[in-house]
Amino acid sequence: MSAPRAGPARPAPRGGSSKVAEPHLLESAASDAIEHLHPLLQRLLQTTGAALLDADTLDPWLARPGTAMLVFADEPDRQKETLDLAVIVPELHAARRGAFRVALLLPALARGVAPRYGFARWPAFVLLRDGRYLGAVDGLRDWGAYLDALDALLAAQPTRPPSVGIAVRAAQAAPPCH
Repeated sequence: MSAPRAGPARPAPRGGSSKVAEPHLLESAASDAIEHLHPLLQRLLQTTGAALLDADTLDPWLARPGTAMLVFADEPDRQKETLDLAVIVPELHAARRGAFRVALLLPALARGVAPRYGFARWPAFVLLRDGRYLGAVDGLRDWGAYLDALDALLAAQPTRPPSVGIAVRAAQAAPPCH
């Protein structure tokens, strides 16, 4: 089964979102990647008009104005909860229609990009406004908790993403005192 590459033209709602799939982004992603996605991830792309991003399209997509949800998916065989998020994201998108656009990162790229945003659990999504970090929702939650977290992020001011804890040592550190 193959996800459609574009839907009918619709005016862009607030937040720069659109139900129309972004054909130029989908085309530049590996064309057979969509066909090899789990059907629930294909449904996420189709129902939200999400872009399927690759290394070449990620930064230009993030640089677009408006509010954006970046979905971090792992292989469903490795992380079964990925399929739960594939169902939840379209519902969140429908519940807050027009508030944000959506993009899906395939597992290899998602694992490489995740350290930028410092979330601890998978699956996860990150919200950005005008390319700037608003926050992340990681792991699975109850529906009400998802809506509360999403609403808080949509109302948030951009901030610096949390960093992953990496020890930093000076190259010429003084010897320890005994």
